[in-house]
Amino acid sequence: MKTIKWPYANEFGMEEVVDADVLVLGGGLAGCYAAIAAARRGKNVVLVEKGATERSGSAGSGFDHWESACTNPCSRVTAKEIAEAYVNEQDGYSNGIAHYIECQEGYDRLLDMELFGGKIRDTEGEFKGAEFRDDKTGLMFAYDYHNRFTLRVWGSTFKPALYKELKRLGVKVYDRTEATALMVENKNGKKRGTGALGMNVRTGKFMIFRAKETVLTMSRPARIWLFNPDLTGLCEFRPMQSIGSGHAMGYRAGIEFTMMEKSVKGEFSSAGRSFPPYGTGNNHNTWYAATMVDARGVEIPYVDRDGRELKTVSERYYPAPGQKFFLKGGVIDDPKYEYRGPETLPFDELMKRGYQLPFYADLSRMPEMERKVIWGMMVGEEGKTKIPILKNYTERGFDPAIHMLQSYGNGWQSANFLPQERQLFGAPGGIMIDWDLKTNIDGIYAAGDQLFASDCCGFACATGYYAGRKAAAASETVELAEIDRAFCDAEKERLYRPMTVDAENGMSWKELNMAISKAMQNYCGGVKCKDLLLEGLDLLRSYETDIVPQISAENPHELMRTHEVFDILEVAKLILESCLLRESSSAPLCFERSDFPEVDPPENDHFITIRLDDDGKVVKGAVPKGYFGDLKTEYEKRNQDYIRGDLK
Repeated sequence: MKTIKWPYANEFGMEEVVDADVLVLGGGLAGCYAAIAAARRGKNVVLVEKGATERSGSAGSGFDHWESACTNPCSRVTAKEIAEAYVNEQDGYSNGIAHYIECQEGYDRLLDMELFGGKIRDTEGEFKGAEFRDDKTGLMFAYDYHNRFTLRVWGSTFKPALYKELKRLGVKVYDRTEATALMVENKNGKKRGTGALGMNVRTGKFMIFRAKETVLTMSRPARIWLFNPDLTGLCEFRPMQSIGSGHAMGYRAGIEFTMMEKSVKGEFSSAGRSFPPYGTGNNHNTWYAATMVDARGVEIPYVDRDGRELKTVSERYYPAPGQKFFLKGGVIDDPKYEYRGPETLPFDELMKRGYQLPFYADLSRMPEMERKVIWGMMVGEEGKTKIPILKNYTERGFDPAIHMLQSYGNGWQSANFLPQERQLFGAPGGIMIDWDLKTNIDGIYAAGDQLFASDCCGFACATGYYAGRKAAAASETVELAEIDRAFCDAEKERLYRPMTVDAENGMSWKELNMAISKAMQNYCGGVKCKDLLLEGLDLLRSYETDIVPQISAENPHELMRTHEVFDILEVAKLILESCLLRESSSAPLCFERSDFPEVDPPENDHFITIRLDDDGKVVKGAVPKGYFGDLKTEYEKRNQDYIRGDLK
């Protein structure tokens, strides 16, 4: 077999020390905005990104809508109304702080984006006259045409524009560099973050980032329950490298998490178990509100909140009589009755009425502008749809004015995900924070998908910017800490160890990822109990002691993938431990325990937190669901400088 020479320099064993006022870990939307916010305040900012910041992160290939732009000039709702709706929709198991920031500051971040060069409005008049377009501003709206708080945007333009602004502001961007561990000092019984360690994923150079303040903006976990070693590129809706390393780093450092026991169906996790996201006809999210028909071509009616059948396409985009607004798009979990938008009838009801499978999305029955904005803008800007879906389907002859696409989603698919294949979707668990988006460890903040009950792109941008400006302010009273040489040496040894394992006798990261997924399916499925969870933990710990030392890597890229799976193993343990802590079942958390069947008893009706102490022991905590107080009042109490315009 021909040996291919590694094209990058060999820097294994070499070290580089980088100092920063504010260190941002993760170069997605949240990370870019955090860095920009801190740089605007004149701080020395360093951003560390495992991929290439210009196109990295969940939004690197694009996104189609910006939820909760409540302060845009056409909006008929307030930030308080929508943020409280998000909290109520999740029965209180939601991040009121982050959602209020999203709703109050999200439109400001869009205006920033426009200044950076991103496209947020129909400047060419392509959709002029459409019901969803405001002809005065050129803004285009989705889902709720009356209240106009969700905007359609050209998300594929955003990451390059952000990268250009980072460079203009002088942010030091370390691309192709994975963050692997948080540095924390302990003085007088009080922990404080002092930076992070990492590795260049092309050269193997060991990186030491000293920082006064650190902002975690990495991805939510993935590949926990589902992984197919033969289809690695198709395993996730999100990028391959977005697997939750920030959660693993934070857990090891003693950061407090909550809602990690929550899980919902893994609708966007492929791994051979689903169809290409948004590549099949449906009526949710990007395809909302496509006309749906059955196998005979009979149209399936939409109904409003009160069950009234809607006669026109236009009615699908408006609240029911007496309904203030409805949520659609950003929240994946089934919404509560008060906020449900126009939707097709439940599957069981459709069967009773005689509709025949399979179902199809038929855009040809929709007005031209509605058809055009779904197929060509929404499908095209959202996620990985531009090339695999829009371009490839079109080149192969698909014409939405003529053809239909079969639907496999919304409970109608022929291969539903099994209870043991649940994922961290919807508004999942994550890091517990205060009103500064600060963790329980001083000097460490979190934003975007690192937060519990995280949402979509507007959420990431708004919380990232907020955390960045809070970290920048705090950095003014902090000095850089000394490097803990012993900690650095131990981390370096941990990172490089797989390169010393004989490849012929070792195992690959894919085998370990597959084993973790199988363990989680078997011991942390839809129904949980103490014995199963403890068996699962014992098995994962055996992987740590018996399998991890056998994992081999032959180059820095394989080594990065190996580190990712070690982090997946850490997060899997975090989830199992969290499940053990909640000794009751819970409907809003999609959590069922056979040994504690009582659903949401009053004594457990709160956030259960989890962290590791200095000895690696699990520490349980309890936080009231409404701990953030009145959202508008508490926000304004802490952000008068921003409200005055001093920090925009």
